[in-house]
Order: sequence, then C-alpha cells, then structure tokens
Amino acid sequence: MNGSNQQDTHRTVERVARESYGRLVAYLSVHTHDLASAEDALSNALVSALSHWPQDGVPQNPEAWLLTAARRSLIDVIRHQHVVQASEPSLALLKENSTEAALSTEFPDERLNLLFVCAHPAIDPAMHTPLMLQTVLGLDAARIAQAFLIAPKTMGQRLFRAKTKIRSGGIPFEIPQERDLPARLDAVIEAIYAAFGIGWDDMVGADQRGRDLAEEAIWLARVLLQLMPSEAEVQGLLALMLHCEARRPARRGADGRYIPLSEQDPKQWSFPLIEEAERHLSEAFTQGRSGRFQLEAAIQSVHAERARTGRTDWTAIALFYERLIRISPALGTQAGYAAAVAEAKGPEVGLAVLESIDRDAIADYQPYWAVRAHILQRLGKTREAADAYDRATGLAEDPAVREFLLKRRS
Repeated sequence: MNGSNQQDTHRTVERVARESYGRLVAYLSVHTHDLASAEDALSNALVSALSHWPQDGVPQNPEAWLLTAARRSLIDVIRHQHVVQASEPSLALLKENSTEAALSTEFPDERLNLLFVCAHPAIDPAMHTPLMLQTVLGLDAARIAQAFLIAPKTMGQRLFRAKTKIRSGGIPFEIPQERDLPARLDAVIEAIYAAFGIGWDDMVGADQRGRDLAEEAIWLARVLLQLMPSEAEVQGLLALMLHCEARRPARRGADGRYIPLSEQDPKQWSFPLIEEAERHLSEAFTQGRSGRFQLEAAIQSVHAERARTGRTDWTAIALFYERLIRISPALGTQAGYAAAVAEAKGPEVGLAVLESIDRDAIADYQPYWAVRAHILQRLGKTREAADAYDRATGLAEDPAVREFLLKRRS
C-alpha cells in the first residue's frame, strides 16, 4: 500500500477510535466487570487494525470489527489465566451473541452505566471525574491533567491506582440499584460537564475531537435526564450546555479570530437550542430546588435574551452570580461575578471584588487576569492593565485568544 493510502487508513483508525472508544470500552467492561482489561483489549484491537486494514482494506463496519477483535483479545487473556474457572462467567458473556455483534453496531450503549460504576463511593471522590473522562470519553491522562492543573505523570498514576482498586479492591463492578443512583449523581453530572468544558475549550475550528466531546456530553445529559427525569440539576446541566452550544457558530470569525460573548452576533446563535434550553431551565425551576447548574444556566439565559432585546441585563446576571457564589465559590464564579458587577455597578466595584480573591489562588488562573485587565483598562489604569493583559496572554492556551488579548492590550 502506498504512503497516501496508509495515511488514509491511519486517519480512519483515529476517527473510529475517537468516535467509538467510550462506547466500546463501556460495553466490554460492563459485560466483563473488568475495566482495565477492557481498555487493554481495545488498545490491542486498534493496534491490530493498524496492521490489518492497510492490507485488507477498511471493513464496512469498523466499530463492529474492533468489538470483535477486542473480544477475541479478552478471551485469549482469560484462557491463559491460571484461574480459568473463575473467569468462566466473563468468557460466556464475551462469547454470547458475538456473531451478531460482528455484523451490527446495534449493541447496547453502556456509557451512562459505566459513569455510575466509576462513581462508586469506595473510589476516591477526587478521582471520580478523571476516571470517567478517561474510561467513558477516551481522554488521555495528559489532557485530563491539563484540565485539573496537575502534572500528567501524577494524573496517570492516580488513574492507574483507581483502576487497580476497582479490579482488586473488592469494589463490585455492577450497575447501582435505582435507590443508589442519587448518591452518585453529583459525580456523574460533574464528569459530564467537565467533558463538555474540555470540548468547549477545544472548539477552535480545527479540532474535531473537541466538537465530538461536547456533543457526547450533551447526549449523555439527555440520556441521564431520561433515567432521572425528576432531578432538577440534570435539567439545569442540559440547559447550561445547550445555551453554550447554541453560540458555537458565533465564537469564531470567518478568519478564525476569537469573538467574546459581548461582541457576538446573536443572529448566528441557534434559536432551536436556546428554546430547548429554556424549556429545561423552566422545568428545573418549577421543582423549587435551585442548584449550581440551574444558576449557571440562568446566567446564560440572561445573555441569550440579548438576541430578543438587544441588551444584556447585567444586574440580573450579578444577582444570579451572588446566589451561585453561596453554593459554589469557585474561582470562575468569583471572576464572573466581578465582571458582572463591573458592568452593573461600575468598574471600581468590580475591581474591589477581584481584590478580595485569594492572590495565591489566582496566580495562574487565566480568566481572572483577563477580567482584571479589562476592568483596569476601563478605569484608565493603563500600566496596570498592560501588566494584567501580559499575564492573561501568557496563560492563554488558544492562539486566537492570545491574539485577541494582544489587540486589546495595544
């Protein structure tokens, strides 16, 4: 096979892995009760695809091919174990309906089930979200570490320990009973939103993985809502993500430049997504249990009103942020509150809010410095604003955002 065809095959394998990894790992692990082995088997299947597809051609159903290859790999491992008898249940599950699965991709999607398995209370709560991001959504340790602001090696070690505990620590690998779902819900919601946030940050126009990840997160939230329709925070989560997703077309100019929310053209927003978000948010608020995701969705709802009224009600946004800080005083919430107060009550008040935040906590937090630079610029404090812009630019990972900040600085 020539180099061009081989590159095409490699790209096909990468695409199939990106689109199907979570679904395949979830299916294999839920049916064999062995997460680490399922991941190893799928990795072996992907390596095998890179070897066979260039010679044999890409199969008509790549996902089913990978599932069959992964199953064979798992069966080989089980057969070589010394305790074959103890592995018989897994062996039977792998063999069951294997022919049909090889011919169709209509096997059950177990990703939501696996999220709840990874939220088992015996697993370190700090590892619930990273574990879900890797096993269900296929993110590598380096990307997860970047989102959690720790070293990739450290995150890799923690993920390995979490999986080892599932395998050998006596944690039952099973779908929780309905009565146990609420206790694990917060962890599942956090993981879905973390996945959306990572995908949202990657949406620079060229990285399809970012778009896929955001869409997967929304899909998971929809399925979660079907499972737990009376949970207001699930409604709030879905409303929040839909409001953000509605603005995706307006986030970049035709030339790829970054466009902040305040400068976006509302005509480019998706009104069907906004309307759907509003329905979910309204349903959530009727249940009388305000939570973090409902309040964040409410903030985005006020921003969406600009499409109808032509203005942004910053006083309402500031009030929602005040309620949100009482529930979740995260750095992002405090920076957002400062920006809203600066618009509603003046830049001096916004700067005072920023000054009240712990200085050590914001040393490397890029949004804080971007907000601070904008407020200082409005106050006419040119030198201090330039320093803040320099800090924000240096911490920005997106080249388009860096270019935007540099223009604002100048």
